[in-house]
Amino acid sequence: MPSSPKGFPFPLSLRAAPRTSGLHIPADCALGVAPAAGGAWGGGRPPRPGSGLGNASAGGRAARPSATVGCGAGPSAPASGGSISILGSDDATTCHIVVLRHTGNGATCLTHCDGSDTKAEVPLIMSSIKSFSEHAECGRLEVHLVGGFSDDRQLSQKLTHQLLSEFDKQDDDIHLVTLCVTELNDREENENHFPIIYGIAVNIKTAEIYRASFQDRGPEEQLRAARALAGGPQDDKQILEHLSTSPLAEPPHFVEHIRSTLMFLKKFPSPENILFPGNKALLYKKNKDGLWEKISSPGS
Repeated sequence: MPSSPKGFPFPLSLRAAPRTSGLHIPADCALGVAPAAGGAWGGGRPPRPGSGLGNASAGGRAARPSATVGCGAGPSAPASGGSISILGSDDATTCHIVVLRHTGNGATCLTHCDGSDTKAEVPLIMSSIKSFSEHAECGRLEVHLVGGFSDDRQLSQKLTHQLLSEFDKQDDDIHLVTLCVTELNDREENENHFPIIYGIAVNIKTAEIYRASFQDRGPEEQLRAARALAGGPQDDKQILEHLSTSPLAEPPHFVEHIRSTLMFLKKFPSPENILFPGNKALLYKKNKDGLWEKISSPGS
């Protein structure tokens, strides 16, 4: 992996997003299968820029509302031009956020990795970007890794090594530009460790990367999260202990997000017929105000 990183000290199963417009949420995503037709979802509000990501960015410029995509753990979000200008993800504790970009044509993939299948995820990220860059006459592949902290179980450290190892095994030259992971993204407070950066966004038009968080997580948030969860009512302590890899470091809204997801799962234990009548995918498009709008069928 040539090139040296910058930014010191101060990035589930993946599927390529579709090239067709709009957002597809296929019926099988509620049955524990990652959305095969794409995992990018957007919100009507832009990410909140932070104070910059070390040398990777001198701050962040918020995108117009119609050009913002917010991602959660799991699916990847490839994009190249068009109406999308911002890709981002947040709530990463032991997870890492990976941004792979081709400098020649600006094709960009951002994904939120938790270490469940890094060996398979990295080739999928690579193939996703290369499919958009087949005819690029110049440019190179650049990767940015952000996330993790010095957690007691050393899950962050393990994931860092996995990602670096898998990218190094690829046949293509990949230039490591930003490395802000694990110990380099760690802060200590009252003898407990926390990530410094929980989320980032990348402007695919300018290649600018900055700290970010998302207020609007797009359509069907509970449905998308429910595919990875199961169980009944739980109190805050149980949710943190059993459904987080880093209970002491989670952001304040973590418990409420998990609880609402569990309630959604309880309300729709068998969503096939209720949420996906006729086993048809859910289809969304952005309206003139930049908000996701549900449409009845792909032909609408």
